[in-house]
Amino acid sequence: MLLGSGELGKEVIIALQRLGVEVIAVDRYENAPGHQVAHRAHVINMTDGAALAALIEKEQPDLVVPEIEAIATETLVKLEEAGKARVIPTARAAWLTMNREGIRRLAGETLGLATSPYRFADSLEELQAAVQQIGFPCVIKPVMSSSGKGQSKIDGPDEVKAAWDYAAAGGRVDAGRVIVEGFIDFDYEITLLTVRSLNENGDTVTSFCDPIGHLQVKGDYVESWQPHPMPPAALDKARDIARKVTENLGGLGLFGVELFVKGDMVWFSEVSPRPHDTGMVTMVSQVQSEFELHAKAILGLPVNTALRSPGASAVIYGQHEARGIAFEGVAEALRIPGADIRLFGKPESFQRRRMGVALASGENIESARIRAKQAAAKVKPVIPE
Repeated sequence: MLLGSGELGKEVIIALQRLGVEVIAVDRYENAPGHQVAHRAHVINMTDGAALAALIEKEQPDLVVPEIEAIATETLVKLEEAGKARVIPTARAAWLTMNREGIRRLAGETLGLATSPYRFADSLEELQAAVQQIGFPCVIKPVMSSSGKGQSKIDGPDEVKAAWDYAAAGGRVDAGRVIVEGFIDFDYEITLLTVRSLNENGDTVTSFCDPIGHLQVKGDYVESWQPHPMPPAALDKARDIARKVTENLGGLGLFGVELFVKGDMVWFSEVSPRPHDTGMVTMVSQVQSEFELHAKAILGLPVNTALRSPGASAVIYGQHEARGIAFEGVAEALRIPGADIRLFGKPESFQRRRMGVALASGENIESARIRAKQAAAKVKPVIPE
């Protein structure tokens, strides 16, 4: 049972079905991308613990696979403790990573990893005090959100109130608590896809994909590419951090570990215990995409994290507020050498909603990025007459 059936979940479902697995897709709205390819689909409020427990009791899935953060994770913890559900990678991992406070305290305080300085605030007054302690510039995020929703970078005290209001609007569950992070003057940020799988002896082993570089606008990814070049010392530190975090979270599957890098210095940012949006590039760059890796790892099957070719992805936005849109320019986009397109089939479009992604391979990441951006620019969402 997949909890959350967006574009990432859709690809996980396809990967599982190729291995003969029956998949039940769950989301908060009808006709979500994953609903369109699953064996069965349900629409519930996944933050409603009673509704979630009732559905799991009804379907009796062998595996419960969270695909988004906005889930009643405390219910999953209780069900797992009672032996009524096996949660991927673990219910504790889903619970900790749903809340930025849980995972940041784990990384910074329990594991002693390098992170940006941080404070938490439950009110505008607490936020004003926190930003004075952290200093400017700083980044303010809801403790519970995804894909950059409610996130803003501020440069002075006159921007605090707007950042608080924006964070409250963007939080998925708890609209009243935020994290304030000191701004790190990093050279770049990466996603290090980290896989916990079983070897031939049945032992859990950790493997890493090549680093994925990405460009974010307002906290939301717009471009990614692989492999992102890194000094050997920084790559070793990145892998060490990713290993420590994912070993603590436990279980099997793929994790998206986000890191800031400056020279040989590496800071932990966040981790998702599931495929990552920046990792969509792996559909063109790797022998096995992040979705195939996740599916195989959670089933206890062998994985292959090898790179096939330098690749890049570029987001295609909805550009319209409409129920149902069509796309022009797809043929032109596909005429670009090495380019491919994924349109997600979301039933409703918003101006900044991710409706598709352009993928491209190349001789190097520079040529792949150019091709991906060119392909994305050719695809024009239109409202059907």
